[in-house]
Amino acid sequence: MNQTLPPSRFAERLKTEGLDLNRVSPDWLQINLGRLCNQACHHCHLEAGPKRTEVMQQTTMVRLLEVLDHSPSIKKIDLTGGAPELNPDFRFLIKSLKSRGLQVISRCNLTILLEPGQQDTAQFYADQGVDLVCSLPCYGSKNVNHQRGLGVFEKSIAALRLLNQLGYGQGKLKLDLVYNPDGPSLPPDQKKLEEDYKNRLMADFGIVFDQLLTITNMPIKRFLDQLDKAGAAAQYVELLTQSFNPLAAAQVMCLKLISVDWQGRLFDCDFNQALDLPTKAGDLWLINHFGQTEGKIRFGEHCYGCTAGTGSSCGGALG
Repeated sequence: MNQTLPPSRFAERLKTEGLDLNRVSPDWLQINLGRLCNQACHHCHLEAGPKRTEVMQQTTMVRLLEVLDHSPSIKKIDLTGGAPELNPDFRFLIKSLKSRGLQVISRCNLTILLEPGQQDTAQFYADQGVDLVCSLPCYGSKNVNHQRGLGVFEKSIAALRLLNQLGYGQGKLKLDLVYNPDGPSLPPDQKKLEEDYKNRLMADFGIVFDQLLTITNMPIKRFLDQLDKAGAAAQYVELLTQSFNPLAAAQVMCLKLISVDWQGRLFDCDFNQALDLPTKAGDLWLINHFGQTEGKIRFGEHCYGCTAGTGSSCGGALG
């Protein structure tokens, strides 16, 4: 499938809008623990799945912790994958991060909590006080099972009930859900959709959660493959371009975030990681602290996905 996007005009658009965007010392570190996952979702920009073998080694984690110890600006750690739980040294890393007093977020696909060998993972999360951001692209089964696979919705509901029983989403432990559109469209209003989610999940299943985060699908990798098959790639890219919002652009997550891949290479964001667009800082062995990643950000045409409409980030809409 064609993975070529149109020549980037995004940097020129920023100049036209009078926006000079550079990263300051990051306070948000996103760590990709590997591409191995128990699911193979249609929209996954990292093309994760059960057959992937890439996982971060403990030696890389140790180096990452060394750099973190010299990086006082970092306050929030965001663990992602694949399914981060499938990394053999996942618990070692979380315990090491929590012992340093850092806020730790894990991006959980929910169904992993029901997999063999993961029966105590939810309890581990609760014991460690890890914040969870969990994928649930709809409050009904049809859309979820279409996007993520047959039976995923039912397993996700079972996992959410388990998390609620452990205190998640009830003021004790933070539980956020993530919505991705199931097609070439922008997410609806985040607050309104959150209200719908809360009403339906409570009425239908007795489930509670904290916030809903809406995230725009990037026209790269698997989602771009889908668009190509449907003949909708150019139309979707045009939608993102025409929906550019300078207020959202001024708040893009890469201004204060740095992303580390499973090999220890440094990226402006998870999407640049998917496209193999590393920062000039290189990797964990070429820096002493994350303040050395300040400066220019590698923008491309895909960046319109973060700046369209109300904006999109790993923390949801930008406002």
